[in-house]
Amino acid sequence: MSTTTSEPKVFTGRSYGINFGRTLTLGVSRIKYEVRAYFRQGDSVFFTFLFPVVMLTIFSLAFSEQDFGTGGETLTAAAFYLPGMLAAGLLLSGLQNMAIDIAMERSDGTLKRFAGTPLPIMSYFIGKIGGVFVTGVLQATLVILVASVAFGVELPSEPSKWLTFAWVFILGVSTSAVLGIALSALPRTGKSATAVVIPIALVLQFISGVYLGFSLLPEWLQNFASAFPLKWMAQGMREVFLPASFEVLEQSESWNLSGVAIATGLWLVLGLIATRLTFRWIRKDS
Repeated sequence: MSTTTSEPKVFTGRSYGINFGRTLTLGVSRIKYEVRAYFRQGDSVFFTFLFPVVMLTIFSLAFSEQDFGTGGETLTAAAFYLPGMLAAGLLLSGLQNMAIDIAMERSDGTLKRFAGTPLPIMSYFIGKIGGVFVTGVLQATLVILVASVAFGVELPSEPSKWLTFAWVFILGVSTSAVLGIALSALPRTGKSATAVVIPIALVLQFISGVYLGFSLLPEWLQNFASAFPLKWMAQGMREVFLPASFEVLEQSESWNLSGVAIATGLWLVLGLIATRLTFRWIRKDS
């Protein structure tokens, strides 16, 4: 009589087979972890989550005596700057925070440890992008509430405006998050991540109509900014929250929502391609 002994199963590498149920379950768990970890970091909360609120408050108070208007219609500073701050929040929570966070996880060995576990790569990305989406929703809600309650900004009443807000927000936060993952490959170390990423985000905000009226910029700078997604995200938000008379201040003298969707969607696709080509659990030169 013979007996057979089964060999113990040993995990020898990352499995690329997809079990959608398990992947989604682990991804949702990662979302919860990412949101908790985000709000435990004081610097991240201030410089990404609360930063648009702080800037909206500063501009609203600094220009409280000034009216912004065109075509005989005027707005307060808070109403004028609200769309830009909402767009900036998408960039900060998505691109800036994601790029720095992943770069630091790669540098301190967190990603290397993940590579040695059965965690599906899609679960990791679901956690990261889902965490950005949750914090983005909370941030946008806070910015809108502060503008409305503290500064008396009149919010849109038409359902179509809020529908536009929804798709611009979803497309914008998705694009920012994916570009953040791709950009995380640029810093060589976690310590250099903030020095590499923050200037990029800051320059984009200044040239995309967040802190300065886009129509006030030189034409060549407007054309340059139009090559990047933040300008289009801010333009979509302006369509939602600014009166129709302000449409003439746009580069094409229209809100051009189709252009917003095309440009932002194109950057989403480019970000996905860049992420596929550049994402590594560890750096090749490490």
